[in-house]
Amino acid sequence: MVTKIKRIAILTGGGDCPGLNAVIRAVAKTAIHHYGVEVIGILDGFGGMINNKSIVLQDQHVSGILHRGGTILGTTNRDNPFRYPVRQQNGKTIWGDVSEQAIANLEKMGVDALVVVGGDGSLSIAYELFQKGVPVVGIPKTIDNDLSATDLTFGFDTALTTATDAIDKLHTTAESHHRVMLLEVMGRNAGWIALHSGTAGGGDVILIPEIPFTYEAICEKIAERRRRGKKFSIIVVAEGAKLPDGQLVYQEMVPDNPHLNKLGGVANVIGSIIQQQCQVQTRVTVLGHLQRGGTPTAFDRILGTRFGVKAAKLIMEKQFGSMTCLKGNEILSVPLGDAVKEQKLVKPDSELVQAAKAVGISFGD
Repeated sequence: MVTKIKRIAILTGGGDCPGLNAVIRAVAKTAIHHYGVEVIGILDGFGGMINNKSIVLQDQHVSGILHRGGTILGTTNRDNPFRYPVRQQNGKTIWGDVSEQAIANLEKMGVDALVVVGGDGSLSIAYELFQKGVPVVGIPKTIDNDLSATDLTFGFDTALTTATDAIDKLHTTAESHHRVMLLEVMGRNAGWIALHSGTAGGGDVILIPEIPFTYEAICEKIAERRRRGKKFSIIVVAEGAKLPDGQLVYQEMVPDNPHLNKLGGVANVIGSIIQQQCQVQTRVTVLGHLQRGGTPTAFDRILGTRFGVKAAKLIMEKQFGSMTCLKGNEILSVPLGDAVKEQKLVKPDSELVQAAKAVGISFGD
């Protein structure tokens, strides 16, 4: 049992996203200056715990990073201490549980508590570590906005802004050439980025995982626009949108670790079929990792700062096994177990979906 907090550690796990440095800065500055506690930065996510890689964070490390994208600590989405590649055998990877080694390294660092900044994967690992006795506090991070215990995750607003800007730019070329332009955005199995950017950018069709679509409905929307003199259409496609037969499209599959399967390419499949069935010219843009990069918006900088300050406070109050969250306009906390219990998906009957339909946006249904 932790008696007095003297040194805390922070790591960033999973995919990078804008606002991570704001969180690191807030945790470090609050811990050092407000509570008089040392801060260790674990390098490269859980890999740093497993391989004992860390630095002592001081003022100079966290100064001038508020506006920077990415994470000064580095990250990875492949180093799960509970399922870690330990050796190769007959050409196959053998996975092992090295969590005890990771926990022992925390003790070597003299860490009294750990802040894990991550999405559902990293926070699930954090919850498992908490169940093994590690004093953990989580901070929700994902551009996908798919964590159910918080209204918003930091990184989402910046990714949404990037996607909306791309739609704005596609409008001019689509209109000039009378084409159907498809934009594929990230989000994994949740349609939040596609829904929000498609609505904000004036998309004509939005395809998301939560609402099944048909090619016939898409072609009818394109034809209906042409009858009204609209010779172009913009289709926003979430990377996790399922084809009409229920299939997902992957750009890379990892048979021995399906969690690492990479979605991507669904807009190319849809665009090709629409071109044939609708007799229109289509062009596809896959936005990809541009959504993860760049300067965080003011909203994400502020949200990340508030989350970081709250996480430091939770640690000092020994509220371990919790995660910071945004509820309305308040920064609160919830149990980590509740935070990773289920994925937050778009509800087909939600107010925003209905608002989008009311202004003429089709979801292909």
